[in-house]
Amino acid sequence: MRILHLLNHRRRLNGHVHAAVDLACAQVKLGHTVAMASQGGDFDELLRTNGIETFVVDHERRPGPVLKSMVGLTGLLRRWRPDVVHAHMMTSAVLAWPACKLTRVALVTTVHNEFEKGAILMGLGDRVIAVSAAVAKSMQKRGISASRIDVVLNGTIGSARMTGRSEVPKSLDHPAIVFVGGLHPRKGLPDLLQAFDAVHAQHPAARLYVVGGGPTQESYTAMARAMASADAIAFAGPQDDPYPWMLGADIFVLPSHADPAPLVLSEAREAGCAVIATQVDGIPELLGQGESGILVPPKSPDRIADALRMLVTDPDQLKAWRAKSQIGIENLRIDRVARAALEVYGRAIGSRAKPSAS
Repeated sequence: MRILHLLNHRRRLNGHVHAAVDLACAQVKLGHTVAMASQGGDFDELLRTNGIETFVVDHERRPGPVLKSMVGLTGLLRRWRPDVVHAHMMTSAVLAWPACKLTRVALVTTVHNEFEKGAILMGLGDRVIAVSAAVAKSMQKRGISASRIDVVLNGTIGSARMTGRSEVPKSLDHPAIVFVGGLHPRKGLPDLLQAFDAVHAQHPAARLYVVGGGPTQESYTAMARAMASADAIAFAGPQDDPYPWMLGADIFVLPSHADPAPLVLSEAREAGCAVIATQVDGIPELLGQGESGILVPPKSPDRIADALRMLVTDPDQLKAWRAKSQIGIENLRIDRVARAALEVYGRAIGSRAKPSAS
């Protein structure tokens, strides 16, 4: 099969990009011909190394550039002749829809963040991939027929993007609690800071490491500095490879208020952390509905604190939850995601063929 992935850019520290790059490389390993079109970015060399051709398609949202990009993409489809276009972002879906109509190429879209207002645009695809069952349910409420939606749960273990990464754990003080993610309000970091402050008052050896950057970093840092546990909280900033931090951690906490299917949970589980995360969106699906990690209600610092206390005070519980993180972990491998996506492509191609066959 000839597959063209389309997305705004190929820059690091973006979960949509990571998922698309992982998928494209895995599809090449399965024997397919794959290309990726975007405005370029950090992963171009990795893609070329894995035999993926790259093209430049401008994703600027002004009317003039959008029209020019639609024309350019149509020409690309006619030259490269893909069997399917897979759009991973909203602007990509808008650009791809007319180009695919004109060239009779099947269009598949992936909904990564269904909470965004423009996510309904992903319904332009012949088939719509939801990265969790929770996302699929949300998109159905927005009016997209369940008959066009396929759930392909995120997973990243074994991806080409991880090749050559450091397997040396970061040297951390223990018990080490780690958060990895963008510093945005929806990630809920203030809840973790409050929970940690309460736990640290009783267990002063505990340490919290915050790995990531974002628009709220300054305010979160100020919040931490005002706490009694300030000296036990370290902000490491954004890291190209946060995996060593997870390898060095005892406990990984993701206190999100909204999170469709965060890839970081695959990495935290692969690293063998005991996991605490909120029961929102696709998070329970990535933790086996609580079998592979402790689920707590969102916006509940007290419940996060309770879970942390249990793990930092009871070595047996910590050991048990670290072991539980490995239950069903094979389901988070990228080859499973790639094979499932290929099945969706087949259905999309079939749906495009039906009108002409009748």
